[in-house]
Amino acid sequence: MSTPEDMASASLRLFDRDEVEGVLSGRFYAAPTESARSSRKVKEPAEKPTHYKVICISMYTDTLEKLDGMVKDLKKRGYTKANRSALLRHALDLVNLDTVPRGL
Repeated sequence: MSTPEDMASASLRLFDRDEVEGVLSGRFYAAPTESARSSRKVKEPAEKPTHYKVICISMYTDTLEKLDGMVKDLKKRGYTKANRSALLRHALDLVNLDTVPRGL
């Protein structure tokens, strides 16, 4: 069993004293100096994909449970890439607008 002295000795060997003092003194979290800012590489924003959009829709919880159950069943059948959006895209391909009931 370790004694408190053993723990203190181990932590002194583990951490660099200057680094610990820097963190504790606030230098670690201080705003960077002008020279540090100018030496950083500016990362260009990545181009956003244009072939799809992320959307938000609302669905009843029982409908989501049904959708999730169908996805789970597809995965059991070996469709490893099955997910909500893939199943909804497939369903959209099967919709016949002439058969959609009124009062949808």
